[in-house]
Parts: sequence; structure tokens; C-alpha cells
Amino acid sequence: MSNIRLYHLGRISENTTSLLSKEHTHYVANVMRLKRGSNINFFNKDGEWVSEIIFLEKDRVEVKFLNKIKDSIKKSSNIELAICLVKKNPMDMILQKATELGVAKITPIISERTEIKELNYERANRIVIESIEQSNQLTPPLISKVIRFNDFMNNLKDPTKLLFADVNSKDNLKKEDLKSEDFQTILIGPEGDFSPSERELILRYSNVVPFSLSKNILRSDTAVISAISLINFVNNSH
Repeated sequence: MSNIRLYHLGRISENTTSLLSKEHTHYVANVMRLKRGSNINFFNKDGEWVSEIIFLEKDRVEVKFLNKIKDSIKKSSNIELAICLVKKNPMDMILQKATELGVAKITPIISERTEIKELNYERANRIVIESIEQSNQLTPPLISKVIRFNDFMNNLKDPTKLLFADVNSKDNLKKEDLKSEDFQTILIGPEGDFSPSERELILRYSNVVPFSLSKNILRSDTAVISAISLINFVNNSH
């Protein structure tokens, strides 16, 4: 059985000790019911280490970091997910699955037809951390501040390829659409789609690639999973 993996915010050095946070202490002692001498893997952007529990009570756990088992790696993904905000449950799913599928950045957007105007960042960050713990990654995606649609479009840099999941498009995504080392941004609209004026602004962008995900109308969370999976597949196919 593999060791449990926990994300560690602080610096990790071999042969040093650390008291676990209240949240990690509860998880280790009361949820997983680990014992003194048990091993836990801790990781962050600098790599991953095996640790050993050297002190354990229900409200206090101390570990000693042993050997490093994985070096830091530059996040291989160059994909940003730009997603119009949706209600809590589908937004939780979007954060979780986008993280599991390896995006580097998540940008929440307020468009004309977006009903939700805020994102609970504490909850959002907890979800992405839990997702990288589960998916054997080291670095969580950056979650940007909520931005209005027009500001998002105006801030796009020219080299960025905008992969627009367009319900009106009949074009499939092609290998040549992704032949670039530049950042690729997947744009997913709100429930009810973008307004005509917003669509016009999107399609005026010089590096936009509209593409179809399905003949059916997809919910936002389904569209996110489909779009990232499709782009990962095409990227890995050339």
C-alpha cells in the first residue's frame, strides 16, 4: 500500500522535524489512524519526501523528513482554463477535474450571463490541493482572481492561443491548432453561452481557435472535462 501524500506549504529538508498543521494532524491521527513509525509522503513544488511519524497524539503529530524520492519538475502543462463561474457543486467539480487533468492555471470569469459573481478561494484552494495529493502531482494550478470577461479579453497577450469551446462551431480540433510552445487558454462559456457581443469580441482575437466539443449542449463541468481531455489527447498525439 502506498504512503498517503500530503501537500506541505513550508520548506522541507532531510533529517529535520516538523509539527503538522491542525488539519493534517486530525487527518493523520483521527481519520487515517496512523501510528508512530508510520510513513507519510510530503510534497511541494520543490519535490517529494518520505517522512516518519516520531510523535503522535490526537491533537499533536510530529514527523521527521527522511529521504527525497522525487525532484521538483517544471509543470509540463502550458494550459490555462478560463471558465465562467457556475454554482458551487459544478464549480467544485471543475476545480477538481481540471487539476487532475493537469492544467497550470485556472481563471474564473464573470460574463454577461454569469449568475455567480464570487469564488470562495479558501474552498477552491483546498479542492485543488486535495486533487494534486490524489493525482500524484507536485504543483497545484494557480487560481487567478475573478475577472470580468472584457478585462480578460483585453489582457490576453498575442502569443496566447485561445481555444474557444464554441457551441456554434462545427470544426473539430486539429493537431496543427496546438503546434505551439506558447500558452494555450481553453475558454468555456457560462450556462446559456456568451452574449452576441461577447462572441464577437472572442472571434476578433487574432489567435482564437473555435472548436466543437459535441453535437449536444454540455453543462459547464462536462465541457471542461471534455475540452481538457481532448486537448491533452491531441497534444500527446504529435
